[in-house]
Amino acid sequence: MLRFHFTAEDLTKVRVATEPHALWEIAVSLHRFQTREGRWAYAPWFRTARVALREAGLEQAVRTFLLPLFPRAGYFPDFLTPPEGVQGLDAGLDAVLAVPRERVVREVDMLGRTVGAPAWTRRLTEPDLREQLVSALRAYHRAAIAPHEEHIQERLHAERARHAHTLFQSGTEGLLGGLGPTIRWRSPVLEIDPYPDHRDVHLGGQGLLLIPSHFCWHAPIALADPGLPPVLLYPLHHQPAATRQAGSPPLNALLGPTRAAVLRACVTGSTTTEAARRAGVTPTTASHHTAVLRDAGLITSHRHANTVLHTLTPLGAALLNGKAGRDAVEGDG
Repeated sequence: MLRFHFTAEDLTKVRVATEPHALWEIAVSLHRFQTREGRWAYAPWFRTARVALREAGLEQAVRTFLLPLFPRAGYFPDFLTPPEGVQGLDAGLDAVLAVPRERVVREVDMLGRTVGAPAWTRRLTEPDLREQLVSALRAYHRAAIAPHEEHIQERLHAERARHAHTLFQSGTEGLLGGLGPTIRWRSPVLEIDPYPDHRDVHLGGQGLLLIPSHFCWHAPIALADPGLPPVLLYPLHHQPAATRQAGSPPLNALLGPTRAAVLRACVTGSTTTEAARRAGVTPTTASHHTAVLRDAGLITSHRHANTVLHTLTPLGAALLNGKAGRDAVEGDG
C-alpha cells in the first residue's frame, strides 16, 4: 500500500496537470506491450501502434532499448519521467539529457538490483548513449503516441472539467476521494491499494501533483525517490472502444435552442441533470440531446461512479467559437 500523508497546507497545494505528461505517457504505453491486462481498452491503439512502429523500423529499438528501461511490474528510473514532461515532449527530453551523472548511476543501479537491468544501462551516464535514448524516445512518441494526441487531450480536458465540477461541489477532499477505485481518501491520508510496495510519503507542505494518464491501466504510479517533488500518475476511466456508425446525425440536427443550450452547458463540463436544468427540460430529454451531440462528435461523455460528465470535443468547441457555429446554434430549429 502507498500512503500520502497530508497536512492542511498540502490540501491547498493539490494540482492537476494541465497537459498530458509526454514522458509518463511513453513509459506507461510501453507497459501496455508487456501485458494483456486491459488490452480491450487499448485495442485500436495497439493495432495501429504495432503497424506504425514496424513501418518506422523501431521494433528492435523498442524491444532491446526501451522496454528494458521501463519494466511494467517493477521499478524504472525516476529520471525518465521528469516534471518538465508536463511542458511537452521537448522540455521533458531536455530534462532527461540534463540529469546529473550521479543520479543516473544511482537509479540505474537500483534498476539492476530490483529487476535485473542489462549491462549497457550503466553507460547511460555517457552523453552519446543518453542522446541515443532521447532519439529513440522521440521516435517512439512520433510513431505510437503523436497520432493519438488529440484524443488524449480530449480525455484530459474532460477529466479536468470533472475535477473542476467536484471542487465546486465538494472541495479538495471530494476531488481526492473520486480519483478511482484503487485510491481512497481517509483524511488526512490518501491510500493507494494495491501497490507493489508498502510506503508512507509525508508531503510536509509540498502538496501533490495529480497526473491523469490515458495509458496508465488500473494501478496508479508514484515516483520511487521520496526526495523528489511528489506526483501521482493515475488512470483515466476507459470504456470499450466503439466505432461511430455511418450516417450519424448531421450538424443540422443540432440546430435549435434546446440542443444549443445543452451544448453550451458542456463548455465547462456538465452532468445530464445540470444540462437539463440549463436547457429547461427534463433529464430524460437532456439525455436524448447529449446522445445526439455525442454521436455527432461534438461532446464526449465519461462515467465516474454514478455520474456522467459531458464535455466539449475540439469539434464542439470549434462549432461554438466559430462564426458558422454561432450562426447554427443561435438559429431557429
